[in-house]
Amino acid sequence: MLFVALAALLVAVGCGGSDTTATAPATGPTALAGGEVTVLAAASLTDVIGTVAAGFEAANAGVTVAASFAASSALTAQIREGAPADVFASADEATMDALAGEGLLSGSPVVFARNRIAIAVAPGNPLGITGLADLAAPGVVYVAAGPAVPITRYADEALADAEVTVRPVSQEADVRAVLAKVAAGEADAGIVYSTDVAASEGAVTGVELTEVGIVATYPAAALREASRPDLADAFVAFLAGPVGQRALADAGFAPPG
Repeated sequence: MLFVALAALLVAVGCGGSDTTATAPATGPTALAGGEVTVLAAASLTDVIGTVAAGFEAANAGVTVAASFAASSALTAQIREGAPADVFASADEATMDALAGEGLLSGSPVVFARNRIAIAVAPGNPLGITGLADLAAPGVVYVAAGPAVPITRYADEALADAEVTVRPVSQEADVRAVLAKVAAGEADAGIVYSTDVAASEGAVTGVELTEVGIVATYPAAALREASRPDLADAFVAFLAGPVGQRALADAGFAPPG
């Protein structure tokens, strides 16, 4: 009987110890240790997101970033159809606002960069294009993206302000497709972002539109259906933080402020 009593006492003490331990603060690995974050980003971010992703992975052991690029309008359609993704980075606020209005975002979008538009022409600018009015000159083959793509809205606004009417010979899937057409010699000119010209590494020449006050605004947000909300929020913060901002500046993007 004495042995049974002692055993019961030991069990009781052991249970009490477990309760005390359970209330102590957790000291395990951080929530960001391991996992994958899927980022859907505007085509004009193709190069710089890779740099940001590498920095994010280096800062978070075991975390990988899977990125997919297309026109912001096309990515929006994918999100509405339930494509698995954690973060959306758009080339305009209107596209992001539409998703917010439909309740497809988690939290508020964060503006992380700005950009300007430019005319991409063949290397050396053989036609001597100097501004928007030259796009309407006889014989100039002008190419644009589709009507729902942000670069087209920016371009159409600039053309309307300049009272220039020009019809594209084709409408491409996104801004990088416009750039590729000009680089391949299949078009004389197309309106792209200044950063696209820089990313072409000499495949096109850029005609800066210094008289145009239109600025492209880039917001990012975690998506409501993110499989790892913690990683999604962390990536958006990283994009807007010092490392992300340095990569964006190196790629020619302007700061958000």
